[in-house]
Amino acid sequence: MMLSASSAPVTRSSLEEMLESLRQRDEALERAKDLPPALPARPTSRARLPSARLSLPTDFKVGANGRLEGKVESILESKVESVVLGSKLLVSVDDIRVEEPKRKELECRIGSFGSRKMRKVMDSTDSNPYVQEMNQQCRGSPIGSMPTINEVEWEDSIGYFIRKKLSVWCQLSNGMWASGKIQSTSGDETYVALANGNVVNVPPGQLLPANPEILDGVDDLMQLSYLNDPSVLHNLKYRFTEDMIYSKAGPVLIAVNPFKDVPLYGNNAMDAYRQKDMDWPHVYALANTAYEQMMRDGKNQSLIISGESGAGKTETAKYAMKYLAALGGGGGGMEVEMLQTNCLLEAFGNAKTLRNKNSSRFGKLIEIHFTSLGKISGAKIQTFLLEKSRVVQVGDGERSYHVFYQLCSGAPSLLKEKLNLKAATEYKYLNQSECFEIDGVDDALKFQKLQEAFDLLRICKEDQAQVFQILAAILWLGNIKFQTIDNENHVEVLADEALANASKLMKCTAQGLMVALSTHKIRAGSDNISKIKTLQQAIDARDALAKFMYGNLFDWLMEQINKLLDGNQNTWGSINILDIYGFESFKKNSFEQFCINYANERLQQHFNRHLLKLEQEEYEEDGIDWTKVDFEDNQECLDLFEKKPLGLLSLLDEESNFPNATDLTLVNKLNKHLNINPFFKGQRGRAFGVRHYAGEVVYDTNGFLEKNRDPLHSDFIQLLSSSNCKLLSLKSSLSQPGGPESSTQSVGTKFKAQLFKLMHQLENTTPHFIRCLKPNKKQLPGMYEEDLVLQQLLCCGIMEVMRIARAGYPSRMTHQEFAARYALLLPEPSEHLDPLSMSVAVLKQLNVLPEMYQVGYTKVYLRTAQIARLEEQRTKALRGVISVQNCFRGSKARRHFHELIDGATTLQSFVRGENARRKFDSMPKTCNVNTLPVVNEQLTAIICLQSVIRGWLTRKQLNDKYKLRQSSQDNTNSRRKPGRKISEVKVMPQEQIEELQSTLLAELQKRVVKAEQSLAHRDEENAALREQVEEYEKRWSEYESKMKTMEETWQMQMTSLQASLATARKSLAADNLTLQQQSPRHYYDSEDYPSIGSRTPGGSTPRKIPNSMPDLRVAKEQPTNGARAHPVTTLLREFEQQTQNFESNCKAIVDAGSGNSSGSILNPDEALRRLKNQFEIWTKNYKAKLREAKQRLHKLSHGENHKGRRGWWAKIGAKMLTK
Repeated sequence: MMLSASSAPVTRSSLEEMLESLRQRDEALERAKDLPPALPARPTSRARLPSARLSLPTDFKVGANGRLEGKVESILESKVESVVLGSKLLVSVDDIRVEEPKRKELECRIGSFGSRKMRKVMDSTDSNPYVQEMNQQCRGSPIGSMPTINEVEWEDSIGYFIRKKLSVWCQLSNGMWASGKIQSTSGDETYVALANGNVVNVPPGQLLPANPEILDGVDDLMQLSYLNDPSVLHNLKYRFTEDMIYSKAGPVLIAVNPFKDVPLYGNNAMDAYRQKDMDWPHVYALANTAYEQMMRDGKNQSLIISGESGAGKTETAKYAMKYLAALGGGGGGMEVEMLQTNCLLEAFGNAKTLRNKNSSRFGKLIEIHFTSLGKISGAKIQTFLLEKSRVVQVGDGERSYHVFYQLCSGAPSLLKEKLNLKAATEYKYLNQSECFEIDGVDDALKFQKLQEAFDLLRICKEDQAQVFQILAAILWLGNIKFQTIDNENHVEVLADEALANASKLMKCTAQGLMVALSTHKIRAGSDNISKIKTLQQAIDARDALAKFMYGNLFDWLMEQINKLLDGNQNTWGSINILDIYGFESFKKNSFEQFCINYANERLQQHFNRHLLKLEQEEYEEDGIDWTKVDFEDNQECLDLFEKKPLGLLSLLDEESNFPNATDLTLVNKLNKHLNINPFFKGQRGRAFGVRHYAGEVVYDTNGFLEKNRDPLHSDFIQLLSSSNCKLLSLKSSLSQPGGPESSTQSVGTKFKAQLFKLMHQLENTTPHFIRCLKPNKKQLPGMYEEDLVLQQLLCCGIMEVMRIARAGYPSRMTHQEFAARYALLLPEPSEHLDPLSMSVAVLKQLNVLPEMYQVGYTKVYLRTAQIARLEEQRTKALRGVISVQNCFRGSKARRHFHELIDGATTLQSFVRGENARRKFDSMPKTCNVNTLPVVNEQLTAIICLQSVIRGWLTRKQLNDKYKLRQSSQDNTNSRRKPGRKISEVKVMPQEQIEELQSTLLAELQKRVVKAEQSLAHRDEENAALREQVEEYEKRWSEYESKMKTMEETWQMQMTSLQASLATARKSLAADNLTLQQQSPRHYYDSEDYPSIGSRTPGGSTPRKIPNSMPDLRVAKEQPTNGARAHPVTTLLREFEQQTQNFESNCKAIVDAGSGNSSGSILNPDEALRRLKNQFEIWTKNYKAKLREAKQRLHKLSHGENHKGRRGWWAKIGAKMLTK
């Protein structure tokens, strides 16, 4: 039974009022048909007390869309008991009211949600990009708000460490943290031994617990046991020294700038993260997560890269773009063109500052569009607040935009001559800071890459020439000088080289440029009055023209790039990469730093909103037990900038509209209206300070009004419109007076509108945050300044994010989604349960610990790693289901297969039978035609066998008859002998004769069977012999063909050799005849040639030979004794001998092949091959010998005799001398 509510007046919260309004609105509707689902008791956290809880309405219902619906009956406001009647649930709580003092205290807390202060801000009419969205949300304090309760009492944990003498962090006198180990304690003093061996005395209040050494260098800071400042700094430093610059802090990726190249990038690393081979923190891993979520959920993603100037945001964005280009590369070249835009953007939008060598002086949002297949279909680049003042004014130690120095250093001589370019030191806009180079950067090489990027982005040569022409014109504008013409400081333009070159490059007249720079027209009624400018006015006008030209050139480049990257395919989703200037605080901060830091405040608010505010608001609105984590909200600082009509931007625009306003009047107005604001701090002179989330910054208002107005007189617009330069005339025509409304807005108003548009665009995406940290201010590798890193961590809210992520529930699903995905884990059917009850049943079935989840009104909240556990159980269940299905389907498939086999076998039997019958029907015709010779042979053999058998049987029968007759005669004769019995001479009985005949017949049949077997064996042997004969005949024919070929070859070679011999004989005979005619006497005394005749026995004089070279045949038949055989004679003998040998060998091989030889040649083929090789070798050697003999004979016939004679006389002379 329901208890009646107390009639005492109770202060009602906004949620109660909302429920009451819902009840009144739905009273006229039909009564609820279905009873509300039972809300299970939510488990309480072990670390904190349960919060006060309001009772649910009796008809509370969760709709299919996850929202509350149904009719609200009443709300209990007193202590009631929980009674379940049927399926209707009446929930009671111990205390549903929050005491008024505590409620007021909660409402006054900074950063608490649902407080009066926050509601007042939400209800205000100030401009805010989230106003519309926040007004749509339910207002009021969350149900059962509880005061903040500390999770862990530090005193208890430090007491434990002191008692156990464990490692701790102690804060030294200089404010730095040092690790050490507790040695001893004495009262309120603790002695700690530091790592360097020193022992310090530290109060217990300055000690913090340290993590064990095993946790040093963990890639996720959430894994640390103690999330205090020194532990986080130590872990980041440990990874930084090991070149592991990426770390995770819950949902945020931390990137520490190493100021050097580290081996963490490249194609191999991209492939590893794409294939899930690596899971370490990396910008590749975060980009891959965004890509997968886009393809899975179909929702746009964003990578928000933030950090101070010099923290490495631009490089991180470039690596993210490269990885996404590798993922979505479709081979169409779009990804290559997208990456080439970085070269142009850095050249025209980046510059060297005191804190960064490649600082982005503009903000950009790169939208990369993907198709449904995950391929890049296009891209779009949005830019914000280009720092145009850097074109005309550069601080000490800084440079202007890179493109000016690249043009002066790397332009080819022909281009320099065309543009009349000089060195960078010759231009005033560039030599103000005396800084012209960057260490390790080659500007000439960068200019070549810039030209290549222009070509790859398909910007024509004509447009490239005009771009360089405008850049050179800006440089020459800075060199234009003025001279005063009167005492009032009025000036005129000097007609020098700078004026001529600037007007030539701008393609306008020099006189028109002089008039526009030195005078300005004032319209008085229908007349125009020309007024000469003062020196400062002329300089400001010149600089304004230069800034306008560069800004329009930058905008034109962005238009061309976006036209090129605009894809034609339908876009499935997009990933946005936000790379915007970081927080800046210099000695002198101007209007640019004012806008930059305002943008960083808005981005920090977006960060806080998604990771801190919305997270905790969702917990409280869904009614789960949650203890708030306080953080410093920067909404008041944003109000200081944006609030109307007394905000910084509003007051700045108001003062800019006054013609006589100055920077000093602006400061006075700010001090007058904003001095009471805690985030505003007045300064002396023309300065004021703002307390940003990253620290206090003092701004110098010198030039604030002029930069906010960003004026360009109509004289310059007319001058540029009349220019023949297409880029100048096109962009200036859009800035005519009376043009678009946006042209009359101030720079601050335009920037604010762009920033709000950016925030709305980011709100429609799933954000992924990357926090870039700068380890030191000197931009040196390996240097780690802990105080600087800690300041960045605290300013960007990393510590609060980690605490919320550790204490919170990062995984959440609606009851409908959770039940639809994990209901299969229940052992019994659950169709009758509602989604909420089904979710609770699943969690209980899997024994999930109560502190690991909480059940809200519309969602289930899970701690880290619980989704993985649920997915593992679901995967196991699905595998079991799949295994059962596999067995069932396998059995069904096998049964079906056997049925098919049986049917196929039956069908095949019918087919084979039909084929056999058809074949049998056609056999007689086939036999008559094809098998007649075979049948005749078989019949002949059978008849022959039968004749033999019949003859043998006849002869045997005849012999038996003869024996029978002989035996009968013997019996007749035996009768005549006495004592013989008559039975012995009787004729053989008929039975014995029949038995004898049957025995003989069986014997004959056996012999017939044997004869048939022997006949079949003989037939097989005959068939084998026939095959051998055929094979021998085939081989013989091959041998004959080979031998014929060899004989023909040998005959040809023999003929060639004989022809060679005949030629040698003829040449020898001709040489002999010549020798006989020239010198009839020849003496062969030389030892180099053989002599035919014998020498004189004494050896003193040679014997005379009538014919020095007789006929070869004569020499062969009659060799002289004691003399060497002639070379030709030897060759002739060898030729005849080898001819005989080869003929005999060939004859032997032929005989062996025909089978007529009984020699030792077993393999004629092998013998033939060896003989052929021998013949080829001998032929080759014989030809060499013939050539050698011919050479020797040729030498013999041409003067060797004289040489021999001289040699002989020389020998005789030597002998005489020796004697």
